[in-house]
Amino acid sequence: MGQNLQSGLQSGGRRLRPVDLARRHGLSTQAVRNYEETGILPAAGRTPTGYRTYTSLHAGALRAFLALVPGHGHRTATSIMRAVNEGAVDGAFRLIDESHAQLLDDRRTLRAVEDALRDLEPTTALAPEPGGTFIGPLAGKLGIRPATLRKWERAGLVRPRRDPGTGYRVYDEADVRDARLAHQLRRGGYPLERIAPLIAQVRAAGGLEPLEAALGDWHGRLSARGRAMLAGAAELEAYLRERG
Repeated sequence: MGQNLQSGLQSGGRRLRPVDLARRHGLSTQAVRNYEETGILPAAGRTPTGYRTYTSLHAGALRAFLALVPGHGHRTATSIMRAVNEGAVDGAFRLIDESHAQLLDDRRTLRAVEDALRDLEPTTALAPEPGGTFIGPLAGKLGIRPATLRKWERAGLVRPRRDPGTGYRVYDEADVRDARLAHQLRRGGYPLERIAPLIAQVRAAGGLEPLEAALGDWHGRLSARGRAMLAGAAELEAYLRERG
């Protein structure tokens, strides 16, 4: 039996052992079995003694799954393969469409950040006083109402501290920066729920300048995802053809 199984690697049309699939992709045999149990691979055949046997169809399914993961993520790639193996190909296509829509949305988000940063020219007009600025003066300089700043605070866009004596909101330099960025994005038509994650990225980067430096890497990661989706689509199409 071992000789026949080994020859399956060369012919592609005979039986393959779990170890044959595993070695080809640098996986453990347990990983291959797990992929079968979760529906990523079709159900394996069995020898008279109960050992799993696979075919070129299983090898194609494994190649498709591993190619889908970089572009779609492990969870979505798993759902795509399960849908295909269950005969719900339209459901698999819907999942792929959703991933592409998310990538497009991420590209739009990146463009919005770039546009906002480009329009945020250095200015001293909005610089806070050494001890910070209050809501009224900041709102006036931005050309918005104080109620708008309070709404942005509730949405997490700005995080002013409170003056211990008066309880008034006090906006420091970072708060003014976040308010300016929020204002620019709102003028661009972005809703608050989409602006909040961008403000969080600015804070995590430590300001606008470090964020600008990270934009190139952001572009690269989005391009890599797009290319990975193409590679995944090619392997999935090959698998669909083999399934017939």
